[in-house]
Amino acid sequence: MNQDGLKKQAAEKAAEFVQDNMTIGLGTGSTVYYLVEAIAKRIQREHLKLTGVATSMRTHRQAESLGIHMVDLDSAGPIDLTIDGADEIDTNFQGIKGGGAAHLIEKIVAINSARNIWIVDSSKLVKTLGAFPLPIEVIPFGSARLVKSLAFEGLNPKFRLGEDGKRALTDSKNFIVDLHMEKISHPHLLASWLNKQVGIVEHGLFLDLVNTVVVGTENGTKVLDAHRG
Repeated sequence: MNQDGLKKQAAEKAAEFVQDNMTIGLGTGSTVYYLVEAIAKRIQREHLKLTGVATSMRTHRQAESLGIHMVDLDSAGPIDLTIDGADEIDTNFQGIKGGGAAHLIEKIVAINSARNIWIVDSSKLVKTLGAFPLPIEVIPFGSARLVKSLAFEGLNPKFRLGEDGKRALTDSKNFIVDLHMEKISHPHLLASWLNKQVGIVEHGLFLDLVNTVVVGTENGTKVLDAHRG
């Protein structure tokens, strides 16, 4: 099965966690695309009543087009469950997100959710984070100076560019800088340091947020639960 098939497999399994009358957070990315389709099919088939909160404009548009009732975060009640993808997940259920430039809003929705589940194909599971560049969202003002400071610290920062060759913009009109570190041995220490840097809006380290990961593998879908070891 190709990678898209594995993503679809994981997404359809994760859709089974959705229950009637839930308010659900919908993440962003290629795996979540399949998730939204799967949830919409369940709504049609089982007549579920769901309210969705999206983490990006593209997810919001897709969900609405498929008949999912969508609201913004401030209008929503308590979020029962958020399902999202991830770019890397280590053996301690810590993750890197932001390959789709939506990690700021994704993190806001995640911390406001009673439960978070990640859906990935097996290539996203790693022993140690860092092979995937760590995204940080930065305000445009002073961003070049901030990048020089990050480079001085040995974090190998690079502005992310769009298809037009210009600096990519998030939904909040900020820049994305990717830190090409190769290995992050102490993610909590790095997260704490990044949190203190003026001009960084949010980083893509998602720590201590998720205990359940649904993985699409060549041998079928696996549900990994941190509480089960």
